[in-house]
Amino acid sequence: MEMAMRNQSLQEFLIAAKTAYLSRASESNSVRSLNRIFAALETPAAQSNATSGRIPVCHYLDEIAAHSASFPADLQMLMDKFNALEPALQWRPREGDCTGASENFGENHANAMIVGPGGLEAREDVWLGVSLVGPNVRYPDHRHPPEETYLVISPGDFRQGRQDWVHVAKGETFYNPHNIVHAMQSSDLPLLVFWALQE
Repeated sequence: MEMAMRNQSLQEFLIAAKTAYLSRASESNSVRSLNRIFAALETPAAQSNATSGRIPVCHYLDEIAAHSASFPADLQMLMDKFNALEPALQWRPREGDCTGASENFGENHANAMIVGPGGLEAREDVWLGVSLVGPNVRYPDHRHPPEETYLVISPGDFRQGRQDWVHVAKGETFYNPHNIVHAMQSSDLPLLVFWALQE
């Protein structure tokens, strides 16, 4: 059987993502999960011809990109590769339950799947994507069976269950165990976060 050939810009992004994630994650379960995720990604899957497109909230991506020149080298590389890839992504608002979301959530957020269902590489075993949240917006409480690690590009606050909110700075990671209720919220700045899950 012929092996799938991965798009070069996606391959370069995944290399940068692996470098940034694994150099910054410290929680042992997160490190274990990320090692499994990036090991799985060493084998490409079918490339997708999914349609691409931004929605209005995506104008904040330009603001975040303008600041990325001052990022540490690994994050700057990640953002350079992401910015090259981003025009091919399909940005969408969240579907389903929005319990706990702020009133301004609807028009002020977007998600894009990079690798996974509907992403640039269509696969079910690993999901790698990105969320953008406009300023002063609370993302709804949500949960999913796979464990997840966020890599935070612009700072925000994160919470699990009914615990206190935790501020996560640029370049830090935040680990969500299997099926835990979790949420995030932005400050006066837009929030950009990558997420990595494995089924």
